[in-house]
Amino acid sequence: MDLAGRIAAIKQRIEASCARAGRATDSVMLLPVTKGQPPEVIDEAARLGLSLFGESKVQEAKAKIPLCPSRLRWHMIGHLQTNKCRDAVALFEMIQSVDSLRLAQEINKQAEQAAKRVPILLEVNAAGEASKFGYRPEQLLAEVTQINALPRLEVRGLMTVPPWSPEPEKTRVVFRQVRELKARCEEVLSGALPELSMGMSGDFEVAIEEGATIVRLGTVLFGERQKTA
Repeated sequence: MDLAGRIAAIKQRIEASCARAGRATDSVMLLPVTKGQPPEVIDEAARLGLSLFGESKVQEAKAKIPLCPSRLRWHMIGHLQTNKCRDAVALFEMIQSVDSLRLAQEINKQAEQAAKRVPILLEVNAAGEASKFGYRPEQLLAEVTQINALPRLEVRGLMTVPPWSPEPEKTRVVFRQVRELKARCEEVLSGALPELSMGMSGDFEVAIEEGATIVRLGTVLFGERQKTA
């Protein structure tokens, strides 16, 4: 199947998942993950109507984004080091992977210098995996008010990467926990957090059923990653 066919098939699957959950199709945003994909593949996706893309490494994004159509929009979805915050603020319209107060403070500092406001998502490591970054739920609840008070940041919601499983249904409990954690954060902040970025190629339908508003899709959309020079 070519890229156009894969995009159409994914949109049908998103629509069906939304229908099962009693949600509007436009309540879910497809975020193509372009890690390892060259600019010509992104250009083809853009010609097919996609305009928002996700990158997981600042250095790759810094090299690649200038080679792509200037109208495209980009989200940072991978682990962000504090020494890369200046570039991240310049390159991305949203940073989805904020996993500490220290990182949030550095993003806020760089956003102040750039005279920008930066929408962010707070990354949650709900399963407590040692190999993954992200807040433990109790730590997030302890720090979310301080992060929300940073003047150049706009906390828009939560993001998670669940433990990998060959059975998508096994990830449902993690997605549900993160949705419930978002509700607890909303209570703490006395305000709505509209975004839940959760669900990838193997489990995005379950994520949508559990409330995902952003699904981050790479392999199912582009096929296996290509090596970049």
